[in-house]
Amino acid sequence: MTDSVTARATTAAGYSSAGIWFAMAAYGLWGLFPVYFKWLENVPAFEVLLHRVVWSVGFLLLLVLATRRGKAFLQVLRQPKLLASLALSAVLMAANWLVFIWAVANERILETSLGYFLNPLISIFLGMVFLSERLRKGQWLALGLATFGVLLQVIVFGSLPLVALGVSFSFGLYGLMRKRIAIESILGLFVETLILLPLALIYMWWLQQHQQLVFLHADNWHQDTLLLLSGVVTSVPLLLFAAAARRLPLMMMGFLQYSVPTISFALAVLVYDEPVDSAKLMTFVIIWIALLVFTVEGIRSRRLKMQASKNQMTL
Repeated sequence: MTDSVTARATTAAGYSSAGIWFAMAAYGLWGLFPVYFKWLENVPAFEVLLHRVVWSVGFLLLLVLATRRGKAFLQVLRQPKLLASLALSAVLMAANWLVFIWAVANERILETSLGYFLNPLISIFLGMVFLSERLRKGQWLALGLATFGVLLQVIVFGSLPLVALGVSFSFGLYGLMRKRIAIESILGLFVETLILLPLALIYMWWLQQHQQLVFLHADNWHQDTLLLLSGVVTSVPLLLFAAAARRLPLMMMGFLQYSVPTISFALAVLVYDEPVDSAKLMTFVIIWIALLVFTVEGIRSRRLKMQASKNQMTL
């Protein structure tokens, strides 16, 4: 009896440990995305986006076939409403990718970092607007601080963090759409990129016809290889994330996600020497305070719910 209990505890601990490693790998790769796309800064952002779509389809097709998801894919094709929803989420995903790629190439990594720090707060705002979710006092405070941080940069310093807002709202809206679509992440991404594929191929053909296609025309095999691998680079972190999500509670996943903009922030300042002026620093500090309030409030709320649940069980 004791041995079986010990074995079960060891297994549970093993899954938890594996989940943390999967999450760290996924978030670590996402955090290092600026490095990868910085290597492609000589390629127009829109062409990088096209390659990311095209080669993601190829890689994900192999993955769908290897994991025997063919029947599930055919079922998706028989659901027009689901396809329409995935078409909209595909547009949001492409917009997020394009803003990010452009920002990295134009030395705006710091703003993408701010955008992903803002993302959890944007998500609760979108939940309130579109899902009629009621915000707790701590969430209102966090959202108010984030709004104040953005307005301060606009009013006092005369600049609007367009990249940060573009990244956070496109990703937040994408997350909102995917939350309402009943489809697993891998199959969903495959269908989304497949929907974008015809447009990507047509535009690549147009670029080729007008001698504007960089791929295979710049005598730079390193660059061409990076473009070819963009599909793998896009898909692998998602697979790791899906593996982590099955093994870890949502609270821990949410906490670990802050590592992505933290890595990007460090890269922008320490590696790419992007300037941190007073406007940016002030906005970052306010957003960090808002995230601290948001995180502490979330932990407190979770503990209260667990305590209430225990009390009900004892009655």
